[in-house]
Amino acid sequence: MTPPARVAVAQLPLQVGRAAGNREAAAAAVAEAAAAGARLVVLPELVNSGYVFSGPDEARALAEPPDGPTVSQWERLARAHDLVIVGGFCERTADGVRNSQALVDPGGLRAVYRKAHLWHDEQDVFTPGGGRPPVVETAIGRVGMMVCYDLEFPEWVRAAALAGADVLAVSTNWPSSPVPAGERPVLVAHAQVAAAANRMFVAVADRCAAERGVGWVCGTSIIGPDGYPLAGPLLQDRAAVLVADCDLSEARDKAIGPRNDVHRDRRADLYDGRRDVTNTEKKGRHTS
Repeated sequence: MTPPARVAVAQLPLQVGRAAGNREAAAAAVAEAAAAGARLVVLPELVNSGYVFSGPDEARALAEPPDGPTVSQWERLARAHDLVIVGGFCERTADGVRNSQALVDPGGLRAVYRKAHLWHDEQDVFTPGGGRPPVVETAIGRVGMMVCYDLEFPEWVRAAALAGADVLAVSTNWPSSPVPAGERPVLVAHAQVAAAANRMFVAVADRCAAERGVGWVCGTSIIGPDGYPLAGPLLQDRAAVLVADCDLSEARDKAIGPRNDVHRDRRADLYDGRRDVTNTEKKGRHTS
C-alpha cells in the first residue's frame, strides 16, 4: 500500500512553432504543481510542437527525439521536485514522426508511448504506434499512459487497466464541438466511463488557447475510480493547474458491491469476435 498521492493536471496555452514558449509554460505549471505538493503531474498532448500543423513537413521540423530539449527538461524538473511527469511530445523516430508521450521520474526517462489511434488529419502527419500502453511502477503507484483519441477505445483502456494501472495519465488536445444545453462534453464522459468501468483514477490534461482557428474542450480533470470528478472538468479557456489527493490503493480493489467485481465479472469467453454467438444460441434453443 502507498499513501495517498497528490495528482496534478496542467492545462496549457500551446501554439504551433513556439517550442520554447510551450516548454516555458509547461515548466511553470510543473513548478506550480510541485509547490502544491503534487507527486504526479500530467501535461497535455504535443507540448513541444502545438497541434494544428500546416502539414507533415511542419510537424517533422518541430519533432524531437526523446533525449531532445523537451523531455530532457522534464527529467530535470522531475529530479528537482522529486515527482513523476507524464507529457505528450512530437517525436522524431527513424521511421517517421510520432504523437508520443513520455513518463519521467527522478531516475530519468522510464517509458515512451506512441499514440496508436490517430484522429482526423493526424493520419497525414504521424506514424501510428504499434505497442500497448505502458504501465509504469513508480514511487507513488502504477501509472498507465494514453494519448487523446486512444481513450475512446474501451479495449485499449482495458488493456492498461488489466496491466495494473492505478491511474491512467491522459495527455490530450480535445477539439471543441457543439454540446447540447445542460450536457457535459462527451469526451469528458469518455474519461469518466473509463474510470468507472475499470475502477481506476483517470487524470486528463487538456489544453487551451485557440490555435489556427481550432478551439478546445478544455476538459482538464481528475476522476476517481467511481467515475466522478475529484477536480474539474475545468471547461474554461484558460491556463490552470488542478490538483486532487488520490489514494491510488483504491484502484487495486475492483469490487462494486458484495457480489460484483468489474474485472472478475468479465466474460472474456464471450467477447471473441470469431465466436458465432447467434448460431450457438439458436442451436441451444432447438435442442432444449
